[in-house]
Amino acid sequence: MNVLSGYRVLDLSIAMSGPIAASRLGDLGADVVKVEPVTGEWQRHTSAGGARGNRINVSFLSMNRNKRSIALNLKSDAGREVLYELVKSSDVFLQNYRPGVAKRLGVDYGTLKQINPDIVYVSVSGYGEIGTYVNRPGQDLLLQGLSGMMMSAGRKTDPPHPAPCYVVDAVTAYTAFEAVLAGLLHRARSGEGQYISVSMLDAIIAFQLQELSIYSIGHVPQRRTDEPHAHVYIRAPYAAYEAKDGRYIILAFPPLDQLGALLGIPELAAMDSERDGHARRDEIHRMVKDKLIERTADDWLDLFNEEGIWAGPVYGYQEVLDDPQVKENGSLLTYEHPTEGTVTTPGFPIKFSVTPSELRYPTPVTGQHTRELLEEIGYGDRVGEFLADGVIAAEELAPSDAVAT
Repeated sequence: MNVLSGYRVLDLSIAMSGPIAASRLGDLGADVVKVEPVTGEWQRHTSAGGARGNRINVSFLSMNRNKRSIALNLKSDAGREVLYELVKSSDVFLQNYRPGVAKRLGVDYGTLKQINPDIVYVSVSGYGEIGTYVNRPGQDLLLQGLSGMMMSAGRKTDPPHPAPCYVVDAVTAYTAFEAVLAGLLHRARSGEGQYISVSMLDAIIAFQLQELSIYSIGHVPQRRTDEPHAHVYIRAPYAAYEAKDGRYIILAFPPLDQLGALLGIPELAAMDSERDGHARRDEIHRMVKDKLIERTADDWLDLFNEEGIWAGPVYGYQEVLDDPQVKENGSLLTYEHPTEGTVTTPGFPIKFSVTPSELRYPTPVTGQHTRELLEEIGYGDRVGEFLADGVIAAEELAPSDAVAT
């Protein structure tokens, strides 16, 4: 028994934010039914980094475990009929359509509430349900730029500094995940479902609660400096520094007197950590940079760790996979996929002592569970008809599809 065992989630979302949220619900035991077009969800055909996979590209594989797939043509009356039947037995409906699309397809909250008044309906959008930007594309990098976050790191002469991952999509996914759990908790207490709106813009603004408050309350502007400081609102040294062996290490705002004494820099040792650490960031950075290049990364890390200085290595992904703490935490999930072979991917990050997350369904191919789900809701005798009319796709796996292990 898992935390969400017995709950059914209909996932009509695409790309990243919705699918990640739904997959996390599946990790906790929810029966997540991915409702996708008969041609497959958009992300199946869009591969980040060119990592295509065998039958499923890696981008899609990483965000859609613990789901069953039903492939429906929602532009057909019969396709909507099947969806409405699924809605009757579902607890959560999750979508991130462009504004107006849900209404046109007949899957808006007003319509579904008439079918299932208890449904928790979560709509994920780029900028919200109303307003000036409601029709703009909700894409991660666009939201990074609009949210102000790009100006909080890097040199003042550098262009804006984007995050090296889809941070807005990820933060929005976690926000939608929280929204579903809160909606279910409210329903358990009150007996009523509700409509919940989550926007990427609100999510990434809330994510910067400290930084934006420093500006809005403290009136401190985002002052980028000449050196590559990692954050405009953190005192120096706060950056990645190159060591003698070409590796980089991180230093995170150590006491300047202690660091100056340790590095043999009397001027640094005489500085006030808070006052000078902010006002003289470039100067401090250069002093530290010129000293750290004299010894190897391991030499410095051993010394800093022994002295209680906050320091650490800069890893590439292979070093992350090999790290002992990552292995001890069980941060990565490795399993056998029927078409993709051995899969290693980040797992569910919360550890429950009584109801742990588990892998029940590897990421499905398009419509892999269509027949199974139709039988569950009493439409098993119409599979042939629906296939002939293009209402469904049912791509079941044959033994020949499996990857030899």
